Amino acid sequence: MKNNTAQRAQLLHLTSLSLANGMKNGSFRSLYRGQGIEFSGVREYLRGDDVRAIDWNVTARMGKPFVKTFEEERELDVFIVVDRSLSMNTGSGRQSRLETAMDCASLITMASLHNSSPVGSVVFDGRIQFSCAPKAGKNQALLLLSEFDKRGTQQVGSVLESALRVAEKLLKKRTLVFVISDFRSDGWSVPLSHLCHKHDLIAIKITDPLDEMLPSMGAVPFRDPETGYECVLPTSSSKFARAWREDSEARNERWKSECLRSGGVPLSVSTIQDPAAELIKFFSTREQYST
Repeated sequence: MKNNTAQRAQLLHLTSLSLANGMKNGSFRSLYRGQGIEFSGVREYLRGDDVRAIDWNVTARMGKPFVKTFEEERELDVFIVVDRSLSMNTGSGRQSRLETAMDCASLITMASLHNSSPVGSVVFDGRIQFSCAPKAGKNQALLLLSEFDKRGTQQVGSVLESALRVAEKLLKKRTLVFVISDFRSDGWSVPLSHLCHKHDLIAIKITDPLDEMLPSMGAVPFRDPETGYECVLPTSSSKFARAWREDSEARNERWKSECLRSGGVPLSVSTIQDPAAELIKFFSTREQYST
C-alpha cells in the first residue's frame, strides 16, 4: 500500500503543480475575508509609525511607546471533508462519483504539499472512517493519499452532518475547507453554516449525467444504495424523463442556495470532467474576480 501511495503521489505531482500555483498566486488567499496578517511581536515606536499600532499595555509597562508588529501569514491551513458513502459508487462516465471525489481530494492534498500548507481531512460513509487535524509535510500528505486510496466495505448511510461537526472541532485557526460529496443526505445545512462562520468553505458537489437524464431502456428496477428503497422506473416515458430532469434541477438549485446562504462557495464537478482542470479553472476565475 505504501509503494502504491508513493507512485500515486508521483503521478499527481505534475498535475497538482498548476493547481498549487493558482492557489499561491492570490486566488487561494483571496477566499479569505481577513487581513491575511498575524501578530508577530512588539518593538519601540519609531517616528512615522501608525499610532493605531501602539500597544498601550506594553507602553505603560515599559514607560515608552511600543508598537505591535505583524507579518503576512505564510501558512494557509487546508481541510478536506470527503464522502465515501454508498451513493458515491454510482456513475455513468469513465469513473464513479467516488473516484472523482478522491481525485479532487488527492489533488488538493498535493497542491497543499507544494505550498507547504498544513492539510487534514475527515472521511465518512455511514460513520466517520478517518479524521486528522491539519499538519504540514510529506508524511502527512502520504497518509491522506493512502486513506483516499482505500477501497473496502462501506457502511450504509451518510453522516455528512457529523463529519462537518468533527471538522469544526478539529480546526483551531481559520482554514480553507473543501467539502466533497453528492450532498444526498439531510441535516448538513446547519453544521455547514457553522463552519462557514469561522472558515472559508468550498462545497464541491460530485455530479453525473444520469442526474439529469436516464437512457430510454423501458421499465428499469431501481434500488437506493443508501436507504434500500426499491422501485421500477419507466425510463422510456417522456413524462417521467421531464419529471426526473426537473427534480434534479430543483435539488441542485436548493443545494446552491443553501451553500450560498451559509456563506460557502458551490462548485460542481461531473464524473465526465477532468477534476484537475475544473479546480484550476475555479481558482483562476476566483483570482479574476478578486483583482
